[in-house]
Amino acid sequence: MQLTFEQLPDAVTRMFLKLESIEQLLMQRNKSMPTESEDLFNIKQAAEFIGLKLPTIYSLVSRSEIPSMKKGNRLYFSKRELTDWIRTGKKKTIEETVIEVDNYLSSKQKRRA
Repeated sequence: MQLTFEQLPDAVTRMFLKLESIEQLLMQRNKSMPTESEDLFNIKQAAEFIGLKLPTIYSLVSRSEIPSMKKGNRLYFSKRELTDWIRTGKKKTIEETVIEVDNYLSSKQKRRA
């Protein structure tokens, strides 16, 4: 696209407005996204998040039963990893177990045929 000298001020104004719009969208997006520091818990925050007492958390960490990170003398926990860890302990409902058994039995019947 070829601009004339007379069109230049208008083009710069349009470009400036678009740039401001992009900047506002990026700022809104960054506000809605959690930062890395928000994603990390210290041991007290992790205990509160999980609902366990500090000695229990220390015990789980010493047995490597809970995901954690250590930097110097401090322990850190990822909120996402803690959530995933909690979910691994989910017990199946009776309905989920029945469906799993049905699927297993039907797959065995297909193999026999």
